[in-house]
Amino acid sequence: MNFPKVLLAILGMGLIFSACGSNYTPKPRGYFRIDFPEKKYQSYRTNAPYGFDYPVYAQVQADTRADAKPYWIDVAFPQFNGRLHLSYLPINSPKMLNQLSEDARTFAFKHTVKATAIDEGIIYYPEKKVYGIYYTIVGNTASAVQFYLTDSSKNYLRGALYFNEQPRIDSIKPVLNFIKKDIDVFIKTFKWKN
Repeated sequence: MNFPKVLLAILGMGLIFSACGSNYTPKPRGYFRIDFPEKKYQSYRTNAPYGFDYPVYAQVQADTRADAKPYWIDVAFPQFNGRLHLSYLPINSPKMLNQLSEDARTFAFKHTVKATAIDEGIIYYPEKKVYGIYYTIVGNTASAVQFYLTDSSKNYLRGALYFNEQPRIDSIKPVLNFIKKDIDVFIKTFKWKN
């Protein structure tokens, strides 16, 4: 009888039996803690035909895409890897306004493949001549917020919020809710210059 082999077999069996007796409890999935900055706002006032307030933790950047038009900008949220794309166009006819409004609706409803719901809200500030529609897109979609603003005669601005992450609503929901409040301030403080 080989003593080292027997000792090794006994130790191995002891480890196997001792491992079977423990009570394992699965741990819930954990997420990173997100530290949100204090809500403070600053004014965006340039030669653009519009102005608004945006958070101090965001950065206004020129849109650098090849097809970008004048006054197209992005409000970047680098801490959250998000970006609010803003596209401005001057309106020269009621037909153009109708087409742009329908385009905004089409862009929002392209997300129906992944969306569980799309809600529309009316934006109505007649004292500032700011009108539009706010689309809340629920689900694992590329964009959760889209809207357009117009004065109904000369100006049109479309906005869309995107995160540079795989769309998982359970992961981005706290950040999305945080930035939605900033978009609400953006819309409430939005003004046309002409």
